[in-house]
Amino acid sequence: MNPDIERELIPHSDTVRMIGELQGLSSRLKHACTQLELLDAAGHVPASPDFSVLIHHAETAQALSRDVVQLTSAFAQTAHSTNRAGSTVLSHLAIAGTMSCSAAPLFAQTAETALALPQSHGTSDRQQMEGRMVVDHATARAYLRRASESLREAVKELHGHLDFHRFFPASMRQGTATPPPPPPPRQSPHTR
Repeated sequence: MNPDIERELIPHSDTVRMIGELQGLSSRLKHACTQLELLDAAGHVPASPDFSVLIHHAETAQALSRDVVQLTSAFAQTAHSTNRAGSTVLSHLAIAGTMSCSAAPLFAQTAETALALPQSHGTSDRQQMEGRMVVDHATARAYLRRASESLREAVKELHGHLDFHRFFPASMRQGTATPPPPPPPRQSPHTR
């Protein structure tokens, strides 16, 4: 088989494992995006936002970000990250890493602003701080959503790569192809 084509093929088991990891992490990001809420049922910033709840949002985002970055780093160190499918997957992982890393500081900023609300002077000052909280928190959630979407795009790429596997023998798909036997030694014309 052509060695260039062999280099393009990520083993089936590695591809399936990576799809599972990406789907799990994408689901966790999406779940966090829907669960980490600032506004009350009426759609307003609570009169006394709970700092401990809001700083927990930052902690959750930080943990998710760490997992995305670790997964990205591990994939980048594989030989697969340099082939066509792998480099596309790595690009999606890099975007997910950037997005998820951007969320935690904004959640932390929201929590910090919540601490300052009781010291606000006047209605306009409080409204401005509440507005900043809403924007920071919503932006952080959007970063988590975009990170989840990037991971889903990486999964789509890997599913497409699995379709590519159909064209190769099972031993090639598993990364266990045996090299062809060496040609028999040639006899010298001087040997009798």
